[in-house]
Amino acid sequence: MRRTRSAAPTLRLEKAFSAQGHRFVAGCDEVGRGALAGPVSVGIVVLDLEAVRGLRGVRDSKLLTAAERETLVPLIRRWCVASGVGHASAAEIDALGLMSALQSAGSRAMATVRASVSPDVVVLDGNHDWLSPRPSGPAGTGGDCAVGRDAEDFMAPVHTLVKADLTCLSVAAASVLAKVERDGLMVSLAANHPSFGWDVNKGYATAGHRAAIDAAGPNEYHRRTWRLGSRDRPAGPILERG
Repeated sequence: MRRTRSAAPTLRLEKAFSAQGHRFVAGCDEVGRGALAGPVSVGIVVLDLEAVRGLRGVRDSKLLTAAERETLVPLIRRWCVASGVGHASAAEIDALGLMSALQSAGSRAMATVRASVSPDVVVLDGNHDWLSPRPSGPAGTGGDCAVGRDAEDFMAPVHTLVKADLTCLSVAAASVLAKVERDGLMVSLAANHPSFGWDVNKGYATAGHRAAIDAAGPNEYHRRTWRLGSRDRPAGPILERG
């Protein structure tokens, strides 16, 4: 069944930042937050407001088919001035917690884009800024947030917006890059761990995935601090997130 289409995201918010003196605006989104296995992945796409035009066909990654997402990846990479995808493993999620793991993945994506250009501002999907660096060390939860740089120099100001992946073209594009790269990782892992069905479920909590965990137990790619098997939670509909 074809997924319902929403109104196309635009550059309206991104271009509003030019009035504040910003030229390079980044869109950021995550995928894999709700999965039982595999990494959380963060995509960042940077646009040059002095040159950017719209890009047809881009939507929030969840509204596109796998084939549509794959087709868009090279178009998005040519359209933006810089892009990057960062990952944080299941082991990092268990050790750091989900929010800090997201921050680490985002920092890795940011390090990639900063090799080409430093964004002036970042539009982040959601209402919580998990992207900005946090203090690191024994009492902190910042992971590798500064990646060898001072945190203030590393990160641009972050502007959060609920459902930005539906309304902001840069954020929707970032979600596509992150989704395609993470899905590819899960398909690769499935070759050596076929019983979990990761080539199809991409690590999310399907009934079949939970049943496989019940039968074989979790492996090193599962988030062991999470409720994984079918006996760990009441039965109910399973919805993919990100």
